[in-house]
Amino acid sequence: MIVYATNPVQQDSYIQAAKSKGYLVVKLDTLVDAAFINQMESKWENVHFIRVDSEIADNLIDKQEFSESVLSKDEEAKLKELFSLKIPSLQVTPEVKGLGPDASPVVATRPEFMRRMKDMAAVSGSMGGFYANIPDEVTLTINGNHPIFQSLLKEDDKGKQEKLARNLADLALLSQGLLKGNELTAFINRSVELMEGTKKSKIIL
Repeated sequence: MIVYATNPVQQDSYIQAAKSKGYLVVKLDTLVDAAFINQMESKWENVHFIRVDSEIADNLIDKQEFSESVLSKDEEAKLKELFSLKIPSLQVTPEVKGLGPDASPVVATRPEFMRRMKDMAAVSGSMGGFYANIPDEVTLTINGNHPIFQSLLKEDDKGKQEKLARNLADLALLSQGLLKGNELTAFINRSVELMEGTKKSKIIL
């Protein structure tokens, strides 16, 4: 298995996570490289390429058994509900896993096959129209062992709770370059609103 990156700047958080697991990440960032990957996989029987941001670091090569989440089943169900986003251009699937407390609270990943098809569609003619029009598939892996969710789940203000969860999701989507247009503007405005709310709370205290 060869782990690769197409944009080291945008994918830096994924690269650092992979390196922390002992993986070497190679840079393959041109259209020629994309063709090279497909050709080599067809010629080399036991070689497979996987983009660094297509899986959480724990699953890049060896599919690992995760530790139990510290959350209850009801809490996990609540988080899945909070992270079930309705975005026209995306098909979002939330899942809760017991990652390490030092891992990111939410990680966005895109299936390797579908991402390759959409990348090829972007540079091809009418033949790529089908894949180009399919919404991006994104998995939001929620780290049930991250301490941030202890406070998030205890938030009494439902509106604030939903905004905090959405910001965590948007940060993960931003790392994949999938937060654009109105969604990006909403994220910026929401972030400012939450920061202003925090400042007011400190003044009251």
